[in-house]
Amino acid sequence: MQSPRERSEVRPRAGWMVMGKRGRPSALEVCRVLVVFLSLFPSVSLQCKILKCNSEFWASTSNSGPEEEFCTALRAYNSCVRRTARTCRGDLAYHSAQHGIEDLMSQHNCSKEGPTSQPRARTPLPPPPPPLPSDRDREPSDGPEVCHYERSLPRNTSPPNYTHCGFFGDPHLRTFGDDFQTCKVEGAWPLIHNKYLSVQVTNTPVVPGSLATATSKLTIIFKNFQECVDQKMYHAETDELPAAFADGSKNGGDRHGANTLRVVEKVPGQHVEIQAKYIGTTIVVRQVGRYLTFAVRMPEEVVNSVEEGDNQDLYLCLHGCPANQRIDFRNFRARAAEAHGAGRSRGSAGAQGFTYQSAKAKCKERLPVEDLYFQSCVFDLLSSGDINFTMAAYYAFEDVKMLHSNSNRYHIFEKDAFMSNAAQRGKDLLSLFLINLLAVLLWIECCTVHL
Repeated sequence: MQSPRERSEVRPRAGWMVMGKRGRPSALEVCRVLVVFLSLFPSVSLQCKILKCNSEFWASTSNSGPEEEFCTALRAYNSCVRRTARTCRGDLAYHSAQHGIEDLMSQHNCSKEGPTSQPRARTPLPPPPPPLPSDRDREPSDGPEVCHYERSLPRNTSPPNYTHCGFFGDPHLRTFGDDFQTCKVEGAWPLIHNKYLSVQVTNTPVVPGSLATATSKLTIIFKNFQECVDQKMYHAETDELPAAFADGSKNGGDRHGANTLRVVEKVPGQHVEIQAKYIGTTIVVRQVGRYLTFAVRMPEEVVNSVEEGDNQDLYLCLHGCPANQRIDFRNFRARAAEAHGAGRSRGSAGAQGFTYQSAKAKCKERLPVEDLYFQSCVFDLLSSGDINFTMAAYYAFEDVKMLHSNSNRYHIFEKDAFMSNAAQRGKDLLSLFLINLLAVLLWIECCTVHL
């Protein structure tokens, strides 16, 4: 039986938005074109600065103005894109931007020849102050009840169960089920994919030739939902942690419940929080050193609201990393301790040259409890030598304390992970046994029939 919330849900739709036949495009129309480019092709390399060209163009067209100014901004955008040709050649986002510029120039009769001054954001005249609304006309700041997750639930139901997922460091994953794993997962991988939002990370090698990777890009797509929010995309990468969505806005758009989706900058360039009250979800994105960390608090109902027919096996926050992508850092740690006892330096690959004991001492400064966050810190220092991973583990645990609903589960210890893995192996063995038993019974049945 579907809940009333699910029955009343409007299925999200994505697609190209067709512009009207007007003489001058609104900023919203231009924004839609750019957002579609970014949502289709978020994996822009760190050297390719096509996002900078997009943001400058958005800033210069965010307010209405004469057609000549739009064409000037478009030519400046074209020049900016051309300057990225050497570093962006072969990148889908770069080529899509080229085609988009050609389409816009054709639609608005812009000549390729003409002034191409660097676009500057225009400062509009301040609008007249709006009349103060009466109590009768004033709407609640958080929109209709359907746009507030807990208020939208049926009455007399138990409070929702909130779960947590975190992804940080080299990289380490804490799933919604509190499993703790260390993974390789180089390249692009989905963390979350359900009816309401999708999260994808891209991990790049920390040290050439090493299995150590860390998150350099993060893309979050919030799908449109009833009268609450429009579809929005948040994209971050190394040294670019925006305080707004890709279209420049900081909330969910023009719908009544738009303020139930907000981007809040906590520390410029280092810490951003995205609040999605309409689905009871809070997301924390940080940049620590040169890499990103991700943490989320989400109701169990939303976690499990997967689309029918979707392949969810690679949904890392729900199912964990594939077995062939997991790293057993207990073996790594044992070898490091053995090397230390034999007088060899195991951690010399990194710039800091950590030994097992010096890595433990450094992690102890921030993480006094020797849980799996502490162990992951030691692993990262030994495998990469990057001291910033100490703070990545520290902030990941701070996010657990803020987002996890059960204070007794803040710390995860090695024995907990071992028991969880043993239980999973037991389930796998039981399934294998039952399959084999069924095969034997079928074989016996076939033999009986032939006899």
